[in-house]
Amino acid sequence: MRGIGLFSGGLDSQLAAKLIMVQKVDVLLVHFTHVFLTQRVDDVKHYAENLGAPLEVIDVSEDMVEIVKQPNHGYGDTMNPCIDCRIMTLVKAKQFMEDEDDFIFTGEVVGQRPMTQMRHIMRYIERCAGLENKVVRPLSQKLLWETIPEKKGILDRNRLLAISGRGRYMQEELAKIFGIKEFPAPAGGCLLTDPGFSQRVKDAIEYDELSVKDVILLKLGRHFRLPSGSKLILGRNRSENNKLEQLAEENDVLLRTPLDNAPIGVLRHGKLEDLQLAMRILLRYAKGERRVIVWDKRGNRSFFVTEPLQASEVTKFMVKL
Repeated sequence: MRGIGLFSGGLDSQLAAKLIMVQKVDVLLVHFTHVFLTQRVDDVKHYAENLGAPLEVIDVSEDMVEIVKQPNHGYGDTMNPCIDCRIMTLVKAKQFMEDEDDFIFTGEVVGQRPMTQMRHIMRYIERCAGLENKVVRPLSQKLLWETIPEKKGILDRNRLLAISGRGRYMQEELAKIFGIKEFPAPAGGCLLTDPGFSQRVKDAIEYDELSVKDVILLKLGRHFRLPSGSKLILGRNRSENNKLEQLAEENDVLLRTPLDNAPIGVLRHGKLEDLQLAMRILLRYAKGERRVIVWDKRGNRSFFVTEPLQASEVTKFMVKL
């Protein structure tokens, strides 16, 4: 018998684990990471170590990319398919249940997030995952239906809580009681809730360019969609320049100027008619330079001189972030 905890590393998931552990139930924490998250896995491991609980880390990037492309339950305010994401993680967590008395627990709080943490939606999600009455939300359980672990006496309902809403006061007080001193800020850790990043994701889906590798590129630089469908990405600093050059594929065209501190550009799915425009956009960020070096990873190399595009024209092609 043990509780399998969905563990983000955030304060709510740490408190949920503590509330299960104080009832003398063994726990296994499971962290599902993917390319859209900003939380560092090393930090999650550190928080689990502080709790003294074992942790499994599962990369579900491929699953998440497919969900984002076509979610069964649609998106939230941006490109966030939160209902499908929650169902997927519960289904995968269920694979760690080895005993008929095992159960899942989460750090969810009733009313904290409107898309997935309203009472009726929570019930719907666990049914979709095949876990009806086997998901415990220790921070809000007294506001919810009785679960199987409670009915069997594995968990004492009176020692679970009735927190609701978006306030953090109760959680912060509980953290003091449990001695939890390290946890991330409560801001969302998923890029899919960011309107600017979601615009990039939406654009990538429209042009059938959303893969795990593509998402890594979406996090970098300035993005431009050119008239014939090519994608131009410009680094904003030396670090991004280096990453773009490393991530460039054999069929990509790379652009730079002779200046050391100027951006590097990657032209993906480039059409010949877009190359001139890509060079002129690059020069807009190159501090008066007029020379452009164009090369690829097959050894081709060319040198051009042209004029930068006017700033008002550049914005027409930018995919906002």
